Amino acid sequence: MLILAGDVGGTSTRIAYFQADPAGLTTLAEAQYKSAAHGSLIDIVRHFASQHHISAERACFGIAGPIIEGRVRTPNLPWTIESDELAAAMELPSVMLINDLEANTYGIASLKQQDLYTLNQGVANPSGTIAVVSAGTGLGESLAYFAGGIHHPLPSEAGHADFAARNELEAELLLYLQTKHGRVSYERVLSGPGLLDIYRFLRDKHYFPEQESIAAAMTVGDPPAVITKAALESRCPMCAKALEVFISVYGAEAGNAALRFLATGGVYLGGGIAPKILDLLKGPAFMLSFAAKGRLSPLVQSIPVHVILNEKAALLGAGRAAFYAHL
Repeated sequence: MLILAGDVGGTSTRIAYFQADPAGLTTLAEAQYKSAAHGSLIDIVRHFASQHHISAERACFGIAGPIIEGRVRTPNLPWTIESDELAAAMELPSVMLINDLEANTYGIASLKQQDLYTLNQGVANPSGTIAVVSAGTGLGESLAYFAGGIHHPLPSEAGHADFAARNELEAELLLYLQTKHGRVSYERVLSGPGLLDIYRFLRDKHYFPEQESIAAAMTVGDPPAVITKAALESRCPMCAKALEVFISVYGAEAGNAALRFLATGGVYLGGGIAPKILDLLKGPAFMLSFAAKGRLSPLVQSIPVHVILNEKAALLGAGRAAFYAHL
């Protein structure tokens, strides 16, 4: 079966043709586009199709945003994507639109051992629910229940749940972010923009003096990337502290997902940030926050935690979703 699949994010859009069968997916053609450089997803699909003479039988796109009745207004792009319009453009009876985290969760079954780094071995229940928590341009979360021999993802917008401070510093951060945003969700902290806001909080509250070199680098480069690089290279105490706060909150929210979804099959960290800060995630801070759940700490400590290293997981997942859609 020939499938066109896409992973649509605020920063980039990946798209591929796959040959699909029960054994898995074989890539026939693949490309990556800067999302903001295009006026719509249809523009990207048409450009990709014009370069390859392949007629897809099914299509599925994982998209960052809530899918309501085949339609989504992307929160990090000025796009409105409708399945009917995509189907007409591709001359297909229908096109699947699923949440990007749903696609990411579908993709886990396609990953190999080298595509994962295990932070906590735990004791996995193969038929247990799994959870995915992905920090990147935004924060996405999903779960998947096991039935009929495979995990079936369910989308969520749990990344937009209310941020809960756990200590005095986080309480001060919450008040700071409320002044800026009003309501504060976990995404306001656990995302690229969130990391920048943590840095600004530490600067504006005079926890550290700002280094001129860091401020200058932010004017010409991507600020979260500048903060991360300086922290990993131990060149900036304020950057290091910002990333320390980020990792601690990330661990706490991943542990929350483990509890909310009773994810005895494992918790997976997706998104673009986790692989970039893997050396720090290996340290004690993440897992200490993950497991600090009071009376339920023993349960959470038994749950495996993995970092997804394969950046194509959501693209593979969209392909798997299209294949299994009508089985």
